[in-house]
Amino acid sequence: MVSTLRRIWALIRKEFTAILKDPRSRVVIIGPPLIQFMMFGYAATFDVKNVRYAEFDEDRSALSRQLLASLRGSDSFTRVKTLLSNEEINTVIDRQQARLVVHIGPTFSRDIQNGVQTNIQVLLDGRNSNVALIAMGYIGTILEQFNRDLAARGLSGLGGGVILEERAWYNDNLQSRWFMISGLGGVVSMVVVMILTSLSVAREREFGTFDQLLVAPFRPGEILIGKSVPGMLFGLVDALIFSAGAVLWFEIPFRGTLGALVISLACFILTIVGVGLLVSSLSTTMQQALLGSFIFMMPGIILSGFTTPIQNMPHWLQVGTLINPIRYVIQALREVFLEGADLVRVWPQLWPLLLIACVTLPASAWMFRHRSQ
Repeated sequence: MVSTLRRIWALIRKEFTAILKDPRSRVVIIGPPLIQFMMFGYAATFDVKNVRYAEFDEDRSALSRQLLASLRGSDSFTRVKTLLSNEEINTVIDRQQARLVVHIGPTFSRDIQNGVQTNIQVLLDGRNSNVALIAMGYIGTILEQFNRDLAARGLSGLGGGVILEERAWYNDNLQSRWFMISGLGGVVSMVVVMILTSLSVAREREFGTFDQLLVAPFRPGEILIGKSVPGMLFGLVDALIFSAGAVLWFEIPFRGTLGALVISLACFILTIVGVGLLVSSLSTTMQQALLGSFIFMMPGIILSGFTTPIQNMPHWLQVGTLINPIRYVIQALREVFLEGADLVRVWPQLWPLLLIACVTLPASAWMFRHRSQ
């Protein structure tokens, strides 16, 4: 028994010594956890702040200005535009310039002064149901305070006051499932492609067949293509299967075009292949490759807007998400599923992916040639 414990203790000391002596291992156990802790602390929040809204005040009275002033004075909202016509409502919501529009009708103050119950209409962007629901709760709180102020001044009368009328676009029932599952194909394809490609070169090194591969009559570029194509195909097929399941099983509406869906996924997978091959070229074992993949995937998902809005993050972190490819495919898939986008509509999300691929693919090829010499 004593000898067994002694051998186990010797093995434990050996493992600790190996980890602490390896510079890469020291970085892995200190650096990534610290970075992820900071990122998750700032980004992983369901609090809603600075919700962009537009106001359309047809009454333009002292009472309507008082109600709108309550919104402007709240930290939860940021006014981005004052509308002058009904036609502008479509534009600001379709282009995501505002998350919601507060519409006050032309008889607002007259109804209140006559003791008649009146409505204000809030038009919501239902593509992010979490933001819409929480914002509606904030507006409801502001409206309750406004009604109490009216009652204190004797203006609400019998059956008077203001009630809230809400209408959500693109997601009428504000189902969070639509928001989450519409972008799930991008996350699924990323996991599959990232793991398969990151293990490809590292597996050869760990099994001792890397040198045999180099002396074979293949160029480095041909080797990388041969190793990346299977992962790309598996990732694309899995993403399309999950997209079909989202429509057929979860009854998520598919309003866009199939071509826009496939090309969006293909551009994203091409970018992830570059990242995966770069990780694989830097790794000497499969364990390092897997660890490198998860170091990329975890912050990538949390900073993509998949679960929490990017607009809720600090400005410096929002700028950092511009180099995150998952951000663009999530937005593209939601536009295809919920907004009915075609290829032209999703192009603003595709060209950043292609730009990132133009960096990651040559970098992985250079690293592969450099490490194989």
